[in-house]
Amino acid sequence: MNNVPLSELFQGLQSQMVSQLNTNRDFIYHPGSKGDSLENAWIEWLSKYLPNRYSVNKAIIIDHLGNTSHQIDIVIYDNWFTPFIFSQNGFHYIPAEGVYAVFEVKPDISDYSDGKTNIEYCAEKIESVRKLVRTSTNMINSGKLLYPRPLTKIIGGILTSTKSGDRTNNKTINKHIQEQMNLRSIDIGCIADYGSFFVDYEPSEEIKELGQDVYLKFYENRICKEIKYSKSENSLVTFFMQLTRHLQQSIGTVPAIDLQKYLDTIGETIDKNI
Repeated sequence: MNNVPLSELFQGLQSQMVSQLNTNRDFIYHPGSKGDSLENAWIEWLSKYLPNRYSVNKAIIIDHLGNTSHQIDIVIYDNWFTPFIFSQNGFHYIPAEGVYAVFEVKPDISDYSDGKTNIEYCAEKIESVRKLVRTSTNMINSGKLLYPRPLTKIIGGILTSTKSGDRTNNKTINKHIQEQMNLRSIDIGCIADYGSFFVDYEPSEEIKELGQDVYLKFYENRICKEIKYSKSENSLVTFFMQLTRHLQQSIGTVPAIDLQKYLDTIGETIDKNI
């Protein structure tokens, strides 16, 4: 039996993405164009390797009350149980129930945006999604009736090409990450030429009870225990594996959307007895 050199395959994947990000960073000079190019590079990469049940795009998130998030660089959202995505004037509007994860994309994790650190700027974007009101209702899966499940965590993170400044330690980055608490807390991130990271929180288990108030309390009580980094040469691979673990083993399937809550806004009713 021939053995496939997995380490070489992983390294090839890593090299492709780093090369693409570095080209975008070094040869596109207009800030807006550079930002769009980096976002598209990450979207293309995630779309290529994530299973088809997940969709990846830039979007604005909405809830059944009409509240909206900030514009989010990368949204990973459900492609099975979320039945409608609004598109208007080039923007996608995704119901909050369908969201698995959101990411902010920046060239340099150590830089600033609008007078804030990029980490703080990212945390504000994450908070704008997590505070939206989500519904949960019954659904049929594999012929079985499943009752409403508790609201899932929404994974929040930051994706960058590089880390400027002192590259011998992570004290500054850790400080900025630890300052983002409650709905602003950051779960994972990737610095392509430096390393990926994940934040170990306590409690870490999935939310076990129904209700928006329970979901909000979970984030309010969450405490950062440790921030762990990968080796620089494995940044993309370890980030992807950590993201996949969150999606498949922590979240699983997002709650089914209560369509009646959305139709209430236009005074219509659907048949609940189907």
